[in-house]
Amino acid sequence: MKIHPQTTEELTKLGELIEDFRISMLTFIDDKGALISQPMGPIEMDSDGNIWFFTDSTSEKAQHLDELNLAFSGEPDGTYISLSGYGELVTDQARKEELWSPFVKPWFPDGPDSPNLALLKFVPHTAEYWDAPHSSVVRLFAMAASIVAARPIGLGDHGHLNHL
Repeated sequence: MKIHPQTTEELTKLGELIEDFRISMLTFIDDKGALISQPMGPIEMDSDGNIWFFTDSTSEKAQHLDELNLAFSGEPDGTYISLSGYGELVTDQARKEELWSPFVKPWFPDGPDSPNLALLKFVPHTAEYWDAPHSSVVRLFAMAASIVAARPIGLGDHGHLNHL
Protein backbone atom coordinates (compact mmCIF):
# COMPACT_ATOMS: atom_id res chain seq x y z
CA MET A 1 0.00 0.00 0.00
CA LYS A 2 1.24 3.45 -0.84
CA ILE A 3 1.45 5.80 2.16
CA HIS A 4 1.57 9.54 1.48
CA PRO A 5 3.24 11.94 3.95
CA GLN A 6 0.80 12.66 6.77
CA THR A 7 -0.19 15.93 8.44
CA THR A 8 -0.19 14.81 12.10
CA GLU A 9 1.93 12.62 14.37
CA GLU A 10 -0.99 10.24 14.94
CA LEU A 11 -1.60 9.75 11.20
CA THR A 12 2.13 9.25 10.65
CA LYS A 13 2.11 6.52 13.35
CA LEU A 14 -0.95 4.92 11.72
CA GLY A 15 0.78 4.95 8.33
CA GLU A 16 3.86 3.28 9.81
CA LEU A 17 1.71 0.58 11.41
CA ILE A 18 -0.29 -0.32 8.28
CA GLU A 19 2.13 0.29 5.39
CA ASP A 20 3.22 -3.35 4.98
CA PHE A 21 -0.27 -4.86 5.08
CA ARG A 22 -1.70 -6.18 1.83
CA ILE A 23 -5.07 -7.36 3.20
CA SER A 24 -7.45 -5.96 5.79
CA MET A 25 -10.88 -6.99 7.02
CA LEU A 26 -13.64 -4.43 6.48
CA THR A 27 -16.68 -4.83 8.75
CA PHE A 28 -20.04 -3.15 8.18
CA ILE A 29 -23.53 -3.48 9.65
CA ASP A 30 -26.13 -4.96 7.29
CA ASP A 31 -29.88 -4.21 7.10
CA LYS A 32 -30.62 -6.74 9.85
CA GLY A 33 -28.01 -5.32 12.23
CA ALA A 34 -25.54 -8.16 11.69
CA LEU A 35 -21.81 -7.50 11.47
CA ILE A 36 -20.43 -8.58 8.09
CA SER A 37 -16.67 -8.75 7.45
CA GLN A 38 -14.95 -9.01 4.08
CA PRO A 39 -11.29 -9.07 3.07
CA MET A 40 -10.17 -5.96 1.22
CA GLY A 41 -6.86 -4.96 -0.34
CA PRO A 42 -5.93 -1.39 0.61
CA ILE A 43 -4.43 0.65 -2.22
CA GLU A 44 -3.37 3.90 -0.65
CA MET A 45 -3.41 6.03 2.48
CA ASP A 46 -3.76 9.62 1.26
CA SER A 47 -2.28 12.68 2.97
CA ASP A 48 -5.49 13.15 4.99
CA GLY A 49 -5.26 9.63 6.46
CA ASN A 50 -8.06 8.17 4.31
CA ILE A 51 -7.54 4.59 3.15
CA TRP A 52 -8.64 3.74 -0.40
CA PHE A 53 -9.97 0.49 -1.87
CA PHE A 54 -11.57 -0.64 -5.11
CA THR A 55 -15.07 -2.03 -4.71
CA ASP A 56 -18.20 -2.93 -6.64
CA SER A 57 -20.69 -0.06 -6.38
CA THR A 58 -23.58 -2.56 -6.31
CA SER A 59 -22.14 -4.68 -3.47
CA GLU A 60 -23.84 -4.93 -0.10
CA LYS A 61 -20.96 -3.16 1.66
CA ALA A 62 -21.28 -0.18 -0.70
CA GLN A 63 -24.80 0.36 0.67
CA HIS A 64 -23.68 0.33 4.34
CA LEU A 65 -20.87 2.85 4.77
CA ASP A 66 -22.07 4.84 7.80
CA GLU A 67 -20.24 2.79 10.43
CA LEU A 68 -17.20 0.71 9.50
CA ASN A 69 -14.37 -1.12 11.18
CA LEU A 70 -11.13 -1.84 9.38
CA ALA A 71 -8.85 -4.45 10.96
CA PHE A 72 -5.30 -5.45 10.10
CA SER A 73 -3.90 -8.67 11.57
CA GLY A 74 -0.13 -8.94 11.51
CA GLU A 75 0.94 -12.50 11.88
CA PRO A 76 3.76 -13.40 11.98
CA ASP A 77 5.18 -10.04 13.13
CA GLY A 78 2.67 -9.38 15.90
CA THR A 79 1.07 -6.08 14.84
CA TYR A 80 -2.70 -5.68 15.06
CA ILE A 81 -4.71 -2.56 14.24
CA SER A 82 -8.43 -1.81 14.54
CA LEU A 83 -9.81 1.38 12.97
CA SER A 84 -13.30 2.79 13.33
CA GLY A 85 -14.72 5.23 10.84
CA TYR A 86 -17.05 5.57 7.90
CA GLY A 87 -16.83 5.20 4.15
CA GLU A 88 -17.62 7.18 1.03
CA LEU A 89 -18.24 5.77 -2.44
CA VAL A 90 -16.20 7.66 -5.05
CA THR A 91 -16.82 7.22 -8.79
CA ASP A 92 -14.41 9.86 -10.12
CA GLN A 93 -12.96 8.36 -13.33
CA ALA A 94 -9.63 10.17 -13.09
CA ARG A 95 -9.12 8.91 -9.52
CA LYS A 96 -9.98 5.33 -10.57
CA GLU A 97 -7.42 5.54 -13.36
CA GLU A 98 -4.81 7.04 -11.02
CA LEU A 99 -5.18 4.18 -8.51
CA TRP A 100 -5.76 1.36 -11.02
CA SER A 101 -3.68 -1.78 -10.59
CA PRO A 102 -3.55 -4.97 -12.68
CA PHE A 103 -4.15 -6.89 -9.42
CA VAL A 104 -7.77 -5.67 -9.52
CA LYS A 105 -8.40 -6.90 -13.06
CA PRO A 106 -9.78 -10.36 -12.04
CA TRP A 107 -12.71 -8.58 -10.34
CA PHE A 108 -13.04 -5.77 -12.87
CA PRO A 109 -12.00 -7.17 -16.28
CA ASP A 110 -12.79 -3.93 -18.17
CA GLY A 111 -10.19 -2.07 -16.11
CA PRO A 112 -10.96 1.43 -14.81
CA ASP A 113 -13.93 1.54 -17.20
CA SER A 114 -15.67 -1.46 -15.60
CA PRO A 115 -19.34 -0.55 -15.15
CA ASN A 116 -19.65 -1.14 -11.38
CA LEU A 117 -16.11 -0.14 -10.41
CA ALA A 118 -15.97 2.43 -7.62
CA LEU A 119 -13.55 3.51 -4.96
CA LEU A 120 -14.30 3.11 -1.28
CA LYS A 121 -12.69 5.88 0.76
CA PHE A 122 -12.42 4.77 4.39
CA VAL A 123 -12.29 7.80 6.69
CA PRO A 124 -10.88 6.77 10.09
CA HIS A 125 -12.06 8.35 13.36
CA THR A 126 -10.06 6.35 15.88
CA ALA A 127 -7.52 3.55 15.92
CA GLU A 128 -6.33 1.05 18.48
CA TYR A 129 -3.17 -0.95 17.97
CA TRP A 130 -1.11 -3.69 19.51
CA ASP A 131 2.49 -3.86 18.35
CA ALA A 132 4.29 -6.89 19.80
CA PRO A 133 8.00 -7.66 19.52
CA HIS A 134 8.62 -8.85 15.97
CA SER A 135 10.57 -11.97 16.84
CA SER A 136 8.41 -14.98 17.71
CA VAL A 137 11.18 -16.14 20.08
CA VAL A 138 11.07 -12.81 21.94
CA ARG A 139 7.25 -13.04 22.10
CA LEU A 140 7.50 -16.58 23.49
CA PHE A 141 9.91 -15.48 26.25
CA ALA A 142 7.74 -12.44 27.03
CA MET A 143 4.67 -14.68 27.31
CA ALA A 144 6.52 -17.08 29.63
CA ALA A 145 7.74 -14.18 31.79
CA SER A 146 4.20 -12.80 31.92
CA ILE A 147 2.84 -16.14 33.12
CA VAL A 148 5.49 -16.43 35.85
CA ALA A 149 5.01 -12.81 36.97
CA ALA A 150 1.20 -12.97 36.65
CA ARG A 151 1.24 -9.67 34.73
CA PRO A 152 2.06 -8.61 31.17
CA ILE A 153 5.82 -8.20 30.61
CA GLY A 154 7.44 -7.15 27.35
CA LEU A 155 4.45 -8.00 25.19
CA GLY A 156 4.79 -4.82 23.13
CA ASP A 157 3.05 -1.50 22.70
CA HIS A 158 -0.67 -0.90 22.95
CA GLY A 159 -2.10 2.46 22.08
CA HIS A 160 -5.00 4.56 20.88
CA LEU A 161 -4.95 7.14 18.10
CA ASN A 162 -7.99 9.34 18.68
CA HIS A 163 -7.49 12.48 16.64
CA LEU A 164 -7.41 11.11 13.10
